[in-house]
Amino acid sequence: MSQKIILVIATSNLGKVREIEKALEDLKSEINLEVKSLKDFSEITPPEETGKTFLENALIKAKYYAEKTGCLCLADDSGLEVDALNGAPGVYSSRYAGEDANDEKNNQKLLQELADVPPEKRTARFKCVLVLYHPCGKYLVSEGVWEGRIGFKPKGSYGFGYDPIFLVPEYQFQKTAAELPSEEKNRLSHRGKAIQNLKKQLLSFLKDLERCQNN
Repeated sequence: MSQKIILVIATSNLGKVREIEKALEDLKSEINLEVKSLKDFSEITPPEETGKTFLENALIKAKYYAEKTGCLCLADDSGLEVDALNGAPGVYSSRYAGEDANDEKNNQKLLQELADVPPEKRTARFKCVLVLYHPCGKYLVSEGVWEGRIGFKPKGSYGFGYDPIFLVPEYQFQKTAAELPSEEKNRLSHRGKAIQNLKKQLLSFLKDLERCQNN
């Protein structure tokens, strides 16, 4: 595709931007893709995320920023679901310890709440929903899930969010997501799976957009 496509990744989380941009690297030349993030549109105030599910929140963000920027927009909503906490923190993952919470505070709160829970009952999963939205109203949805367990203390210096306390099954729950190099994490993670699924649908989606715009 000769026409340049500007893709706005609708997040201010630089960790997410890096993960998504790296996963899309091989498509940049194939479809003449230019990736931007919300740091390129700092004048736009964020929408209120009022959704009760990851899909609802991702759709709110993707539609809002696509209409505000006039560009194809990719929004992610993701989080951690812990079985022993009835699925919490869920859609509140980024602000679990309060509106001004950071990763460390969120992790500390979660570990405190699970202090008396034995290893076999600390099952959890990361979920990610991606919505790719065009200003014309067409959109694409992709999802990914990463099953695991919550550890007893943070380990590792890679990643972000709950990665330091999320034990991964691919290493027999002996390593956290924060102990995996970025390429390995991108291959295994919920976001990595969602992006790979999206990439499989992307070319046909873009062809549909071309037909829509030419009519």
